[in-house]
Amino acid sequence: MRLFAGTLSRVRALLDTDVAAIFRGDPAARSVDEILICYPGATAILHHRLAHELDSLGAPIVARIISEIANERTGIDIHPGATIGPGFFIDHGTGVVIGETAVIGARVRLYQHVTLGARTPHRSQPRSESGPSAERVARHPIVGDDVVIYAGATILGRVSIGDRAVIGGNVWLLQDVAAGSVIMQPEAVAVG
Repeated sequence: MRLFAGTLSRVRALLDTDVAAIFRGDPAARSVDEILICYPGATAILHHRLAHELDSLGAPIVARIISEIANERTGIDIHPGATIGPGFFIDHGTGVVIGETAVIGARVRLYQHVTLGARTPHRSQPRSESGPSAERVARHPIVGDDVVIYAGATILGRVSIGDRAVIGGNVWLLQDVAAGSVIMQPEAVAVG
Protein backbone atom coordinates (compact mmCIF):
# COMPACT_ATOMS: atom_id res chain seq x y z
CA MET A 1 0.00 0.00 0.00
CA ARG A 2 2.85 2.35 0.85
CA LEU A 3 4.46 1.79 -2.57
CA PHE A 4 1.18 2.60 -4.30
CA ALA A 5 0.68 5.73 -2.20
CA GLY A 6 4.15 6.84 -3.24
CA THR A 7 3.06 6.90 -6.91
CA LEU A 8 0.02 9.11 -6.41
CA SER A 9 1.76 12.47 -6.82
CA ARG A 10 3.16 11.31 -10.19
CA VAL A 11 -0.27 9.98 -11.21
CA ARG A 12 -1.85 13.32 -10.25
CA ALA A 13 0.69 15.21 -12.37
CA LEU A 14 -0.09 12.97 -15.38
CA LEU A 15 -3.82 13.43 -14.86
CA ASP A 16 -3.34 17.20 -14.81
CA THR A 17 -1.72 16.95 -18.28
CA ASP A 18 -4.60 14.79 -19.52
CA VAL A 19 -7.27 17.21 -18.29
CA ALA A 20 -5.35 20.15 -19.79
CA ALA A 21 -5.17 18.31 -23.14
CA ILE A 22 -8.93 17.76 -23.09
CA PHE A 23 -9.61 21.38 -22.19
CA ARG A 24 -7.33 22.65 -24.98
CA GLY A 25 -8.57 20.10 -27.51
CA ASP A 26 -12.33 20.33 -27.06
CA PRO A 27 -13.99 23.71 -27.66
CA ALA A 28 -17.16 22.33 -26.03
CA ALA A 29 -15.40 21.89 -22.66
CA ARG A 30 -16.46 24.72 -20.37
CA SER A 31 -14.53 23.85 -17.22
CA VAL A 32 -12.15 21.39 -15.63
CA ASP A 33 -15.00 20.28 -13.35
CA GLU A 34 -17.15 19.43 -16.38
CA ILE A 35 -14.29 17.36 -17.82
CA LEU A 36 -13.73 15.45 -14.60
CA ILE A 37 -17.41 14.76 -14.02
CA CYS A 38 -18.84 14.34 -17.52
CA TYR A 39 -16.13 13.17 -19.95
CA PRO A 40 -15.86 9.38 -20.31
CA GLY A 41 -12.32 9.71 -21.70
CA ALA A 42 -11.21 11.51 -18.53
CA THR A 43 -12.87 8.86 -16.36
CA ALA A 44 -11.21 6.04 -18.31
CA ILE A 45 -7.73 7.57 -18.21
CA LEU A 46 -8.06 8.34 -14.48
CA HIS A 47 -8.88 4.69 -13.81
CA HIS A 48 -6.10 3.58 -16.16
CA ARG A 49 -3.43 5.70 -14.48
CA LEU A 50 -4.27 4.09 -11.11
CA ALA A 51 -4.62 0.58 -12.55
CA HIS A 52 -1.32 0.88 -14.42
CA GLU A 53 0.52 1.69 -11.20
CA LEU A 54 -1.07 -1.26 -9.42
CA ASP A 55 -0.23 -3.56 -12.34
CA SER A 56 3.38 -2.33 -12.29
CA LEU A 57 3.56 -2.99 -8.54
CA GLY A 58 2.47 -6.62 -8.96
CA ALA A 59 -1.26 -6.40 -8.25
CA PRO A 60 -2.65 -7.36 -11.68
CA ILE A 61 -6.03 -8.63 -10.49
CA VAL A 62 -6.84 -5.44 -8.58
CA ALA A 63 -5.62 -3.46 -11.61
CA ARG A 64 -7.91 -5.44 -13.93
CA ILE A 65 -10.88 -4.88 -11.61
CA ILE A 66 -10.29 -1.13 -11.76
CA SER A 67 -9.99 -1.21 -15.57
CA GLU A 68 -13.20 -3.25 -15.85
CA ILE A 69 -15.06 -0.76 -13.65
CA ALA A 70 -13.96 1.99 -16.04
CA ASN A 71 -14.96 -0.11 -19.05
CA GLU A 72 -18.41 -0.71 -17.60
CA ARG A 73 -18.92 3.02 -16.90
CA THR A 74 -17.44 4.41 -20.12
CA GLY A 75 -17.34 1.75 -22.85
CA ILE A 76 -13.57 2.36 -23.04
CA ASP A 77 -11.34 -0.71 -22.51
CA ILE A 78 -7.73 0.07 -21.56
CA HIS A 79 -5.61 -2.81 -20.31
CA PRO A 80 -3.68 -1.85 -17.14
CA GLY A 81 -0.43 -2.96 -18.79
CA ALA A 82 -0.66 -0.33 -21.54
CA THR A 83 1.86 2.49 -21.24
CA ILE A 84 0.38 5.93 -21.92
CA GLY A 85 2.31 9.21 -21.99
CA PRO A 86 1.16 12.61 -20.70
CA GLY A 87 -1.49 14.78 -22.31
CA PHE A 88 -3.67 11.85 -23.48
CA PHE A 89 -7.13 12.71 -24.85
CA ILE A 90 -9.86 10.25 -25.81
CA ASP A 91 -12.55 12.32 -27.57
CA HIS A 92 -16.05 10.83 -27.16
CA GLY A 93 -14.48 7.48 -26.37
CA THR A 94 -17.11 4.77 -26.64
CA GLY A 95 -15.65 1.59 -28.11
CA VAL A 96 -11.96 2.49 -27.68
CA VAL A 97 -9.80 -0.59 -27.01
CA ILE A 98 -6.13 -0.35 -25.99
CA GLY A 99 -4.24 -3.61 -25.53
CA GLU A 100 -1.85 -4.74 -22.81
CA THR A 101 1.47 -4.01 -24.50
CA ALA A 102 0.45 -0.84 -26.35
CA VAL A 103 2.80 2.11 -25.90
CA ILE A 104 1.32 5.57 -26.47
CA GLY A 105 3.48 8.70 -26.57
CA ALA A 106 2.81 12.22 -25.36
CA ARG A 107 -0.11 14.40 -26.47
CA VAL A 108 -1.92 11.65 -28.39
CA ARG A 109 -5.58 12.07 -29.29
CA LEU A 110 -7.93 9.17 -30.07
CA TYR A 111 -11.55 9.30 -31.18
CA GLN A 112 -14.35 6.80 -30.57
CA HIS A 113 -14.07 3.18 -31.70
CA VAL A 114 -10.28 3.20 -32.14
CA THR A 115 -8.64 -0.18 -31.56
CA LEU A 116 -4.96 -0.57 -30.69
CA GLY A 117 -4.99 -4.35 -30.69
CA ALA A 118 -2.99 -7.49 -31.32
CA ARG A 119 -3.08 -9.70 -34.36
CA THR A 120 -4.25 -13.24 -33.73
CA PRO A 121 -1.23 -15.53 -33.45
CA HIS A 122 -0.82 -18.20 -36.07
CA ARG A 123 -2.21 -21.56 -34.92
CA SER A 124 1.19 -23.19 -35.35
CA GLN A 125 2.59 -20.84 -32.69
CA PRO A 126 1.05 -22.06 -29.41
CA ARG A 127 1.40 -20.01 -26.27
CA SER A 128 4.56 -21.24 -24.58
CA GLU A 129 3.43 -20.64 -21.03
CA SER A 130 0.44 -19.35 -19.12
CA GLY A 131 -0.20 -18.15 -15.60
CA PRO A 132 1.57 -15.56 -13.44
CA SER A 133 5.04 -16.34 -14.80
CA ALA A 134 4.07 -16.07 -18.47
CA GLU A 135 6.15 -13.52 -20.39
CA ARG A 136 4.30 -10.53 -21.82
CA VAL A 137 4.89 -10.63 -25.55
CA ALA A 138 4.90 -7.16 -27.14
CA ARG A 139 2.03 -7.53 -29.60
CA HIS A 140 0.23 -4.16 -29.63
CA PRO A 141 1.02 -0.89 -31.47
CA ILE A 142 3.54 1.76 -30.52
CA VAL A 143 2.11 5.25 -31.08
CA GLY A 144 4.52 8.20 -31.20
CA ASP A 145 4.07 11.71 -29.83
CA ASP A 146 1.46 14.18 -31.14
CA VAL A 147 -0.44 11.52 -33.11
CA VAL A 148 -4.16 11.83 -33.94
CA ILE A 149 -6.18 8.68 -34.67
CA TYR A 150 -9.70 9.31 -35.95
CA ALA A 151 -12.91 7.38 -35.28
CA GLY A 152 -13.11 3.72 -36.17
CA ALA A 153 -9.42 3.20 -36.98
CA THR A 154 -8.10 -0.29 -36.24
CA ILE A 155 -4.36 -0.68 -35.75
CA LEU A 156 -3.21 -4.24 -35.13
CA GLY A 157 0.08 -5.85 -34.19
CA ARG A 158 3.41 -4.45 -33.06
CA VAL A 159 3.43 -1.64 -35.61
CA SER A 160 4.92 1.79 -35.02
CA ILE A 161 3.07 5.01 -35.74
CA GLY A 162 5.61 7.84 -36.09
CA ASP A 163 5.41 11.19 -34.33
CA ARG A 164 2.85 13.69 -35.68
CA ALA A 165 1.17 11.09 -37.90
CA VAL A 166 -2.56 11.33 -38.58
CA ILE A 167 -4.58 8.14 -39.04
CA GLY A 168 -7.93 8.75 -40.73
CA GLY A 169 -11.30 7.34 -39.77
CA ASN A 170 -12.07 3.66 -40.38
CA VAL A 171 -8.53 2.89 -41.54
CA TRP A 172 -7.41 -0.73 -41.11
CA LEU A 173 -3.65 -0.67 -40.44
CA LEU A 174 -1.18 -3.55 -40.15
CA GLN A 175 2.10 -1.80 -41.01
CA ASP A 176 4.39 0.93 -39.71
CA VAL A 177 3.63 4.58 -40.46
CA ALA A 178 6.40 7.16 -40.91
CA ALA A 179 6.51 10.31 -38.82
CA GLY A 180 4.36 13.12 -40.19
CA SER A 181 2.35 10.82 -42.48
CA VAL A 182 -1.37 11.10 -43.15
CA ILE A 183 -3.05 7.74 -43.70
CA MET A 184 -6.63 7.73 -44.99
CA GLN A 185 -9.10 5.73 -47.01
CA PRO A 186 -9.92 6.64 -50.60
CA GLU A 187 -12.65 9.28 -50.90
CA ALA A 188 -16.24 8.15 -51.03
CA VAL A 189 -17.80 8.09 -54.47
CA ALA A 190 -21.35 9.34 -55.07
CA VAL A 191 -23.47 6.84 -57.00
CA GLY A 192 -26.37 7.98 -59.18
